[in-house]
Amino acid sequence: MASLGAIRKRPIAFGAGLAVVVAAGVTGVLLRPSGDGPELPTARVYRDVDACLLTDSRGVVPGVPAAAVWAGMQDASVATRARASFLSAAGPDTQANDVPYVNSLVQEHCSVVVAVGPMPVRAVRAVAPRQKGVRFVVVGDGPGSANVSVVSKGGSAEVREHVRGLVASLARAS
Repeated sequence: MASLGAIRKRPIAFGAGLAVVVAAGVTGVLLRPSGDGPELPTARVYRDVDACLLTDSRGVVPGVPAAAVWAGMQDASVATRARASFLSAAGPDTQANDVPYVNSLVQEHCSVVVAVGPMPVRAVRAVAPRQKGVRFVVVGDGPGSANVSVVSKGGSAEVREHVRGLVASLARAS
């Protein structure tokens, strides 16, 4: 059994410990750097708008036409806070193989679907007439339509800028 003196000392020790913890917290708040250090990264808040890129099996690595398109989409994402993502078609390089990839982007609720490469572009042109609520952008030649915009082939910087402007415009409209 503890003595009466030991029991009375415990609240004093607890109170002293609590005071040290509070003092340390206050000192930490008062002595922390005042913005002179590097900024901590913050989470980016996106709008509920998705711009999705479909490429051939080469993806968006440097040196392929899709790289400039992807860079333009990322620029548009920064400007509009729309999410940008890409999907590379795997398997044979045919329109029939790429149509399911376009359909999956539509099912994922992409507001804007961008296609680059001969077969992804053909697949978009095959799907677009049945998907009136989705905006499509194709990089290449040929006519546009009610929901298909065309970015003509050109230099990387030109394609990047054209894609950025078009995707940003479509993302803001969504």
